[in-house]
Amino acid sequence: MIVPEMDDGRREEHREYVERMKVRTKKLSLRVIEMFRALPKDEAANVLGKQVLRSATSVGANYRAACRVRTGKEFAAKLRIVCEETDETQYWLELLMESGIMRESKLRDLHTECTELLAMFSTALATTRQRLRKK
Repeated sequence: MIVPEMDDGRREEHREYVERMKVRTKKLSLRVIEMFRALPKDEAANVLGKQVLRSATSVGANYRAACRVRTGKEFAAKLRIVCEETDETQYWLELLMESGIMRESKLRDLHTECTELLAMFSTALATTRQRLRKK
């Protein structure tokens, strides 16, 4: 991952944060896989379930890809995809709840996790864009 100029202590803290986020995004994927397996066996649940499964698993995959980029511009582009996929995951979860396919109580924690992740990714993207403009 592109690490801006920082002292060794901050650099190590940044690396630890990145690793925690990799674990957190993978856990999101695993939780959505579990949720998908618990969906009712009907057409609407299957369609929405596959959509949330694709977007949620894409969050972690694209975050990992963002961690391997070589330039700030590449990082910003990948992180924008991570934000989009996280937001899309929220959307499909909301449809599952609001359609009555799954009770809100079953999906609330997943939706909250997406909200928190999206806030962190959006902040990182804004910071990255700001740094790129200064160059």
